[in-house]
This record gives sequence, C-alpha cells and structure tokens, in this order.
Amino acid sequence: MTGHDDWEPEAAELVRPYVITRGRGLPDDEQLSLITLVTASADRAQRPTRLSPEEQNLLDLCSAGYLSVAEIAGHSHLPLGVVRILLASLMEGGYLTTRPPVARARLADKEILEEVLNGLRAKFG
Repeated sequence: MTGHDDWEPEAAELVRPYVITRGRGLPDDEQLSLITLVTASADRAQRPTRLSPEEQNLLDLCSAGYLSVAEIAGHSHLPLGVVRILLASLMEGGYLTTRPPVARARLADKEILEEVLNGLRAKFG
C-alpha cells in the first residue's frame, strides 16, 4: 500500500499549466509573437470580476502600459506558452489590446549615403 508520504509533489507541477489554461491551446504565432505589444483596454468599466489569479496578475501588469509578450512572461514568472494562452483569452474577452511590433526600417541605399557624404564634404570641407 502506498501512504501519504509516497506522494510526489513534482506530479502537481505537470498538471498546473493545463489547469491554469483550462486546457486551451496555443494561439497562432502571428496573433501573439514574442514581440507583440499588449496593454489593458481603455474601458475600465469592462474589467471582469471573475478572473483566475494568473489572469488578474496579467491584466494588472498590462494596465501600466504596453509590454511585449516576452516581458509579460518574465514579470509573471509563468511559462511563455501559458502566458500566450491567457493573453489570447483576455484579448478575446476584450480586456486587452494588442499592437503589432514596429516593422524594421528599410536599410538606406549605400549610393545615397555616399552622395550625402560627398555633398557635406563639398560644403564644409
């Protein structure tokens, strides 16, 4: 017979993320990438009354301003996949707003830069 002393606490850690996410799957990478910026929606009256402690924590973190998904995962000390699932759920409920990351700037043409440099040298010596 196995007693109470034989129970392994590591088994609870395997179940926890599934319980936190209520079995939901990961959102698309395009929807919530690591660098997607997230903030709480402006409508404070819309704030839900029944959230899990983890969802409430994420909503409080996002209330301070825009944070990336990676930053939110770091501050919350939750696994990234769990954070992405909870953020997607809060977005679907209208509690969060996302902004796509700023696109990378196009590299300047080398010829144009050389022309500018030559013009500056001609004007200022």
